[in-house]
Amino acid sequence: HGGDLQGVIDRLPYLKDLGVTAIWLTPWYDNYDRPNQIELKEGKPSTGFHGYNPQDFYAVEEHFGTLAKLKELVAAAHRSGIKIIQDEVANHTGPYHPWVDDPPTPTWFNGTKAKHLKNVFQTWVLHDPHPVEELKRETMEGWFLDFLPDLNQHDPEVSRYLIQNTLWWIGVTGLDGIRMDTWQYVPNEFWRDWNAALKREFPNFTVVGEVKDADVFHTAYFQKTGAESLLDFPLFYSIRKAFAEGGPLNQVPKTLAQDYLYTNPKILVTLLGGHDDGRFMSENNATIAGLKLANAFVLTTRGVPQLYYGDEIAMTGPDEPTTRADFPTEAFTPAGRTKEQQDLFEYIRKLIRLRKELAPLRNAPLVNLYVSEQQYVYARGPVIVAINNDHQPAEISFDTALRDGIFLHDRLGVSGDVVVSEGKIKLTLPERSAAILVRKDQ
Repeated sequence: HGGDLQGVIDRLPYLKDLGVTAIWLTPWYDNYDRPNQIELKEGKPSTGFHGYNPQDFYAVEEHFGTLAKLKELVAAAHRSGIKIIQDEVANHTGPYHPWVDDPPTPTWFNGTKAKHLKNVFQTWVLHDPHPVEELKRETMEGWFLDFLPDLNQHDPEVSRYLIQNTLWWIGVTGLDGIRMDTWQYVPNEFWRDWNAALKREFPNFTVVGEVKDADVFHTAYFQKTGAESLLDFPLFYSIRKAFAEGGPLNQVPKTLAQDYLYTNPKILVTLLGGHDDGRFMSENNATIAGLKLANAFVLTTRGVPQLYYGDEIAMTGPDEPTTRADFPTEAFTPAGRTKEQQDLFEYIRKLIRLRKELAPLRNAPLVNLYVSEQQYVYARGPVIVAINNDHQPAEISFDTALRDGIFLHDRLGVSGDVVVSEGKIKLTLPERSAAILVRKDQ
């Protein structure tokens, strides 16, 4: 069940064709090889299928392959112009790690298997200037789900071990980036030392922290205290509500209006799907049209876009583990996709190619031009993106600095050509559609 490293190597042409430039893999640490009698799913033992319960931080999970195969994957991806991102965990170990019964130091963990705090996930207290200390301790030192042993990064030996482990993986495999799990549950002092060691050895290396929260203020706090980049979950939730559930689109620019709270919003990772949430197409009211709009937005707004595997063919899965289901092997080729899946695949591939072709979509400032309840227009330099999230056509008129007489062409082919007149752009968008307007000579 599930894929392996050789399978990723074999499917690099598929990813390259879609336009993928980096692959974030599930944690490849060696996990335990027994049913988890502690964590029960529907009353039955589960497994560490997700990879987030490390048993050996220096070994590759044998179901995925070997260290040699991992290095082969990195080399093959690099030949294809694709980077590899490791998913790391510095917060905890798996419940059956040998350290649990024989810790290297007396303070290796926060507590012991017999006596420890349970995590209460009250993360708001982490930046409270007058916190309830008990809540803060339970959030920072508590064991996830009451069974994942919480590493004590204040122990200098633990800190040294985790730092050396990160440097070892980069040096041995040649990987290109790290997505760090459970960032907010690890002390900021540790991240200061970890980041410093990382930048000394690999000054151009990039790390993305996971802070899963809908609040911009809360998320931005962690960019101010050490995370170079973060997964943009506040925007993720706005995207889901607007494009999947059919809620007001203006919630999206309202979320972006809080970008001033971040140290650098341009490097945040934007997303519409991930392994900890039900899939986009399993949301109430979700449609292919909404999924297209969500991709059009993610691939043209500020930030670094992340696609979740299978969303390009509208996979469904309302919960864990269905949201992490196997990719259907037949869908790796056009012949194995339905007409609807192929249409969606081609739409997303076209968006990715436009993002590559039109540099402003990657690096120009984001400027809002028009916002209403279900319409949103913004500029990335000379490129204008217009979205209609309504279930009926919309006529939109907005001011522009472009001179009169300039013709604009929709690269997505939804809107007809428009001409700037009297300092305004007027266009009509069909229901639930997006346009990418550029000067006709571009």
